[in-house]
Amino acid sequence: MNIQTEGIKYTGSKLKLLPQILGVVDELKVNRVLDGFAGTTRVSQAFAKKGYEVISSDISEWSYIFGVCYLKNREPKKYYKELIDYLNSLSPKMGWFSENYGGVVGDGGSAIQKDGTKKVWQLHNTMKLDAIREEIDNLKLDEVTKAVVLTSLILALDKVDNTLGHFTSYLKIWSPRSYKSIKLKVPEIFINKKDNQVIKGDIFDTIKNIEVDFAYFDPPYGSNNEKMPPSRVRYNSYYHIWKTIILNDKPELFGKANRRKDSSDLAFSSPFEEFRKDENGEFIAVQAIDKLIKNTKAKYIALSYSSGGRATAEQLNEILNRYGKLIKVLEIDYQKNVMANMKWSNEWLKDSEEKHKEFIFVIKKEL
Repeated sequence: MNIQTEGIKYTGSKLKLLPQILGVVDELKVNRVLDGFAGTTRVSQAFAKKGYEVISSDISEWSYIFGVCYLKNREPKKYYKELIDYLNSLSPKMGWFSENYGGVVGDGGSAIQKDGTKKVWQLHNTMKLDAIREEIDNLKLDEVTKAVVLTSLILALDKVDNTLGHFTSYLKIWSPRSYKSIKLKVPEIFINKKDNQVIKGDIFDTIKNIEVDFAYFDPPYGSNNEKMPPSRVRYNSYYHIWKTIILNDKPELFGKANRRKDSSDLAFSSPFEEFRKDENGEFIAVQAIDKLIKNTKAKYIALSYSSGGRATAEQLNEILNRYGKLIKVLEIDYQKNVMANMKWSNEWLKDSEEKHKEFIFVIKKEL
């Protein structure tokens, strides 16, 4: 069964792995599931469409909005069409987003502006953004309806941006898609029949208060390259613009990419992306994985892991077997774009040092 989900361009997206993730859950015959690092919520959407009761958790504002849109909706798509059409009809206007993220086309299609900066969107799209975002707040919508239209706005902007998929740097020459005009569409929502939950917060706070049959974790692993600064992999900096659009708070900005000040490395960090060791000489990222597995109250836990992450294969294998029984390992080779046969027990260790490999580990937790 091919489950359709919807999302934005996202580093580490599990879109291609959805059939494998769903296959694991289906075999275990569970009812209540946790998607612990939900991101664009594609995994949460797939779980919900399969009929599971879903808890979607992430620390980001935009993931929370996506979660409310797709997991809390109880109306048909046509319910939102008139509102979406109205927002599309608004006249463009200059505003904060245009001043900071809108640009004009220079000679040869250059995206470099007179002040030397590059921009995310062409001005005709940021002026629509300014008009639509202001009106969304003026309308005083209920939470689900507001989440639906904000999701629609982000999906539309994602289709006309001038990036390689994240917002820490922008292209010198306007991308072909940036010339197109944004048009909001009703997201591919569905009517949820389960009482799904959407949580915005730190994962360690989330797992204190819930108990599920199955938990899926895909933490934002930092690189094990000592020369790579943490800002290169931190998701808070990659997607700062979506947070600003959700909050519409006109934050203080810094740097050539006009990032939110609270997305700086000093203002925000995740232990899973941390590349340093603690005072005892142990990697902070490895400790975070250990703490996550230990404290999750679930019958089964699935953990995604990419080769090149901070935790070594041996460290991860020790953690997985410390708190339960490793019952299955799925191996994915992205370079060959294939899904390998399932590997059992410790067979996966010999493949873990190769590049472009990803694993999904499934453990039966000892509660």
